[in-house]
Amino acid sequence: MNEALSLASALLAGILLGALFFGGLWWTVRQGITSGQPALLFLGSMLLRTCIVLSGFYFVSGDNWQRLLACLLGFVAARLIVTRLTRLVQQPLAQKAGHAP
Repeated sequence: MNEALSLASALLAGILLGALFFGGLWWTVRQGITSGQPALLFLGSMLLRTCIVLSGFYFVSGDNWQRLLACLLGFVAARLIVTRLTRLVQQPLAQKAGHAP
């Protein structure tokens, strides 16, 4: 039971890390369009998001490959969820703009 709870918490942590990473990426792209220095914004965002996610993977795994794998699966699941949610938000914006997405 303790191992199952440990893996479930690692999966949840992976989902949260993925949501932070890919949600931050979506925010960066939206802000980069109007930014005066987009290269600095993209570079800073990438470094910050990567450091947070790698640190999260390190602490969640706790020297256990099963927990690391569960965290990675949660991260990939979050990618699918964030991709689907951002497409739903993107479609009305593209229709207002009058061009293809």
